[in-house]
Amino acid sequence: MRIVSLLSASRIRLGVPLKSKEEAIGFLVDLQTADGSIADAAAYREAVFERERQVSTAVEAGIAVPHARCACVKEPRLALCRTQTPIDCGAMDKRPTDLFFLIAAPLDGTLHLEILSRLMTLLMDEHFAAALRSAPDAETLITIVDRFETERFGAPEKEKAGKPRILAVTACPTGIAHTYMAAEALEKAGRAAGIPVKAETQGAAGVKNALTPQEIASCEGVIVAADREVDLARFDGIRVLRVPVADAIRRPEELLREVADAPVYRAKKELTAALGVLERPAHRLYRQVMSGVSHMLPFVIGGGILTALGYLIDDPSLGFAHFGANTPVAAWLTTVGDLSMGLMLPVMAAFIAMAVADTPGFAPGFVGGMLAVTGATFQGSHGVSAGFLGALLAGFAAGYLMLGLETLCAKLPASLESIKPVLIYPVAGVGLIGLFVYLVNPVVGAVNEALYAGLEMMSERGSIALGAVLAGLMSGDMGGPLNKAAYVFGTSTLAPVSATGAVGSRVMASVMIGGMVPPLATALATTFFGDRFTPDERRSGTVNYVLGLCFITEGAIPFAVRDPLRVLPACIAGSALAGALSMAFGCRVPAPHGGIFVLPVMHNAPGFLAALAAGSVLGMALLSLLKPKHPE
Repeated sequence: MRIVSLLSASRIRLGVPLKSKEEAIGFLVDLQTADGSIADAAAYREAVFERERQVSTAVEAGIAVPHARCACVKEPRLALCRTQTPIDCGAMDKRPTDLFFLIAAPLDGTLHLEILSRLMTLLMDEHFAAALRSAPDAETLITIVDRFETERFGAPEKEKAGKPRILAVTACPTGIAHTYMAAEALEKAGRAAGIPVKAETQGAAGVKNALTPQEIASCEGVIVAADREVDLARFDGIRVLRVPVADAIRRPEELLREVADAPVYRAKKELTAALGVLERPAHRLYRQVMSGVSHMLPFVIGGGILTALGYLIDDPSLGFAHFGANTPVAAWLTTVGDLSMGLMLPVMAAFIAMAVADTPGFAPGFVGGMLAVTGATFQGSHGVSAGFLGALLAGFAAGYLMLGLETLCAKLPASLESIKPVLIYPVAGVGLIGLFVYLVNPVVGAVNEALYAGLEMMSERGSIALGAVLAGLMSGDMGGPLNKAAYVFGTSTLAPVSATGAVGSRVMASVMIGGMVPPLATALATTFFGDRFTPDERRSGTVNYVLGLCFITEGAIPFAVRDPLRVLPACIAGSALAGALSMAFGCRVPAPHGGIFVLPVMHNAPGFLAALAAGSVLGMALLSLLKPKHPE
């Protein structure tokens, strides 16, 4: 934060006839509070004098820097006065003070320390202090501060006329690659365009580079590039542009222009707002599903791998009647893994409902997901599980039931407002979703059973075709709707143990291998056919070996963005071959992520590696044929 941006001519007074330190500080407090930047003048005054009572803020060379943090400070501000005659303020060098700087900073954070550090660095320059003492008026003084600050800290980032200061939030379902690539693309485009951009990432490791309330209040627009639900309530009254996360990677410059004309977001809970009247319904539906999937993945990954480990280390010589639980360690692993896997669909339903109806949707969504998974019926017995389809339907039903319930409860007296979230919503919501799921479970359960029975019994020829299609879709748009549709379908087929006794899913194996091929194919092509690529592409190609082996498809996106007509067909063909071979070899994986790290618990790992190699080599070969030599 630049010092000059905190100053204003209205908060600068020169040659003021003041007689004491208390009088000088009181005068500066009045300057700070006069322009409305302080919500409570009395509280701020007390905070300043309380800080002064702890120890004098008079420093050497005739300078004092009183300061205070206070919740009543709306925006950071700096006030300055130069006294007519120096005042004894108890400075360590015994020199009287004639330059007073008063810092007002919000209570949260360490902004006051940043301002103080930067200001003191300037004041240590005796030429700077001398120039301030010789300034004839406030405008000249501000010019002096700007000049010295630029010389000491460098020129500020220039902003083009008419361009807003932009904030961004990026989030993809897995929170691994797209999230960070989108943030980097927006910030890089902002630097190129002279627009300061700050991007908050909501990835698998949590929220990083979080946007502060002060930044949100002063920005001119927010780009929300997310494929799952994020909290928008803090952006109430701010222009918000909502796009898929892939858009931020592929066209960040356009988004920086479009956000200036984006609609102002209003935090509403009405049914019409939740249905996405101002947004494409398909994209909103997609984001809500991805919100559930992203929260489900840790349960699938942890549970699937632990269960597979349990079967891997169990002793088959003790019999197959309780295989997976013959030894204590194996039984512990499979028990924990099965529990985690059993929670994945209720968690998905809960977060889909929460994405639709906010917090009130969570409990009904979770209960609805549990009832769908257990196949609950009116007879009190557990029928056929409605599985993934049932949990998906229960999540949306719970969300929209809660929105309708909130609309009805809006007519209740204000005196009942406090009991809505703790009594009315949970009881009515859970009861209604229970009734709904009981009614639809028999039908959805039958469909779900037929679907997955068909997958398990699919002929060899049909399964190979399915593997090729799903793996090809993983390369089709590398993180877009086609990719995510294939991925979600793959995760829905995961089960601790299949009907044949094998651990994991053939479908998930084809989906995973399809996502691993594009970065590996581009990496191989840049290594063996480097003359087809730019120097930057050759450098990034090396990194794609690691990304591909880790099942991070996004490493191939920069290549696809630059040359989609050549890169995409090559990668799709390579992925399709790998997916078909994976199916043919009967490969199974117990988790939806991990790449080579799940090889120890994979069924037919050598076959998987062979299929991966074949698909990657085909992709490399096609790239070498399709791409012309790049002129150096």
